Order: sequence, then C-alpha cells, then structure tokens
Amino acid sequence: MANPLDANPGYQAASYIPRPMASPAGPRPLGILRERFPIFQRAIYLNTCSLGALSGSTRDRILEFLEVWAFRGASAWEDVWLPALQQLRERYARFVGAGAQEISLHPSISGAVAAVAESLDYGRRPEVVSTVLDFPTLTYQWLARRSEGVRLRLVGSPDQVGVPLEAMEAAITERTALVATSQVFFATGAIQDVESLAKLCHARGARLLVDGYQAAGQVPVDVKRLGVDFYCAGGLKWLLGGSGITFLYADADRTSGLEPRVTGWFAHLDPFAFDVGTLERRSDARRFEAGTPSLAAVYAQLGALDLLEQLGPTPIREATAALTEDLIEEAEAHGLHPKVASKPEERSGIVMLPSDDPAGDVRRLANAHIITDARPGHVRVSPFFYNTLDDHRAAVELLASDRRS
Repeated sequence: MANPLDANPGYQAASYIPRPMASPAGPRPLGILRERFPIFQRAIYLNTCSLGALSGSTRDRILEFLEVWAFRGASAWEDVWLPALQQLRERYARFVGAGAQEISLHPSISGAVAAVAESLDYGRRPEVVSTVLDFPTLTYQWLARRSEGVRLRLVGSPDQVGVPLEAMEAAITERTALVATSQVFFATGAIQDVESLAKLCHARGARLLVDGYQAAGQVPVDVKRLGVDFYCAGGLKWLLGGSGITFLYADADRTSGLEPRVTGWFAHLDPFAFDVGTLERRSDARRFEAGTPSLAAVYAQLGALDLLEQLGPTPIREATAALTEDLIEEAEAHGLHPKVASKPEERSGIVMLPSDDPAGDVRRLANAHIITDARPGHVRVSPFFYNTLDDHRAAVELLASDRRS
C-alpha cells in the first residue's frame, strides 16, 4: 500500500506541529460555542466538575495525532511530538501565569503530588497540613508515609463548606514542611484564599502545594500573584482535555533545590543519552517529570486550549458565575437549600444540593437526559460556560417535583 505522505507532497510532517488558533478580533458571546460540544445534542450536561465535555476542536486534535501515528510512526518524535510536549508546557504556563521552565507534565495529579512528596526533607519538619474537605489524593500521599515519621494534620471545617484561614494558621507551625490543599474544594465548590494562605506558609517557613484541578479553567489563575510553591491541575475537568494529562507548576526560586526521588527518564538533563549509570537532573521543573507522556492526551489538551484561549479566563469566569448564581437562586426558590459558600466571590461552578438519595436522584436525572453527579448526601451540579439557564432550571424542577411527590 502506498504511503499517503509520498503520494501527497503537500502533506508534510511540519503541518502536524500543534498550533495555537488565532484569537478572535473581538469579544464573542459564549453561548454560540455550545454547538461545538456534541453531548448537548442528546443531553443536558451539568457535570464538568467530574469530566469536561468533549469539544469538536479537541476531537480534531486527537484525530490529528492518530493520523501522524498512522502514517509516520516513531519518525514523528523529533520534529512533531517532542515539540508538541513543549508547546503544551508553554501553553499551560501562559494559562496560569508561569514560565514554561516552571511546568512539568504528568499523567495524573497523584503522580505530580508524589513527585513533590518524594522531594521534601521531613527530618526537621515532619508535618504536612491538609483539610477534611480536600480530595483524598492529597492526604493519601502523606498517610502512606506514616512509617517514615511523617505526620498528617487535618484541619476541620466548622460549616462543612470552607476552612477558615485562622484555622489553617493555627495548624501551621515550625514543624510544617508543606501545606497541601485545594483552591476549590471538590465537595463544596468553595474557593479558598490561596494568596493569604501562601503568606502564612512562608512566614512559618513552610511550602504550599495547591491542587487546582477544580479551579484552573473555570477560575482565572495567576500562580505568581497567588505566591504558591507548587500548583497542579489538568485536563480532566474544567480544562476540557480529558484524562491522562496534568501539569505541575514549581516556582523557580522556591523549589529549585528539591530533587524528587520519584523520577524517570524525562527528568534527565539528556534523556536521549540513555546513560544508565548517571542521573543528571534537569535544573528546571522538568526534573519532576517521569516517563513518556500520553500523546493522545497531550493532543486532546491542546485542542481544548485552542478553545479556552479564544475565550479567555475572565469571560469564562463571568459566564460560569452568572449561571451558578441563577442555579443557587432557583434551588432556593424550589426549597432545595443548596450548600454553598456564603459569599458569591467564594463560589465556583460547583453547587451541592442536599439529598437523602443522591445516587437515586442522579439516576432519575439521567433518565431525563440530565447528567449530574452524586456525592455523600448531595447531588453535585456544575454549570460551565457552555450551559444555559434552561439547563440547570430543568434539573432543579425535576428534583423539586420528585421531592413534592
């Protein structure tokens, strides 16, 4: 069978190097983008906090990767795929206000956090602080190190929505190596004051790692303004890139001396030297990387960023916040009593609706082609810029009618 690349001289490898889409000339209403997400042809999708909806631009990028794989195979590594990895580092960096040299790529948040956990010295500072509202990925890393003398301190939540800054301050001592917590709590949607928390950590000599999985994409992020040491997020949720690709930001000044004991060949200064006898680490954040990234996931994330970069973080936040506030008002009006932060500026696109049977309610919504999620004691609803007011109003009406019947 003839190679299509030979038959079509215009079909060059360079054309596959991922390219950012041009920015629009002016602001665009976000609603017109709904048609780019096929799921809305069959359902009302209100579950971005579990998995972002697939867009046409993301699907196109994945198909692009498959074509290169099909017709070039491993010959694409040097001039196509390695540049694609670097482009993703650069675009992640721009999205969160970092430098490209401060970004490393990982297959999951767990992998990124493990690299951080294995780079710290717990000799003089054996304690790590987290909260009862954080996702277990953050706590498990240090619970697994109890036999090494590492102690995890969990800060409580008086209202089961957020964690007071004063409570965090009381938990951070001269024995704290790291505070590991979320910018947006997965179970409540409350936005934490990360900037103030970073100042508290640094005043006590501790570092701060922030899990931004439920933040980046729906909330504008500037890691330099926040002052964090580490920040991780990825494609699965609000960055719309699907599973298998995340990033770790490591501040160039505050983390340069750390050497993770979880490592791989991509962390080597010259990985293609294949030197089995010497580990010479990179001096930038890529020393936290491990093995070969999933290229399909990389391309999926690049496709999602094509779209998100067109819109911009601030319009996305404004559109999502407007939907969220309307959802809260509608839920209150229907007697559903949402559990959310008390101030609008502390709310994200995650709304918890109390339920005696969350799994059953989610099934009933799914039977009506409304996709949400269940968490203990709650139905979790998460509108995003591609939703409309009618989407969450339909969900609220159905839940309220079930309660009345």
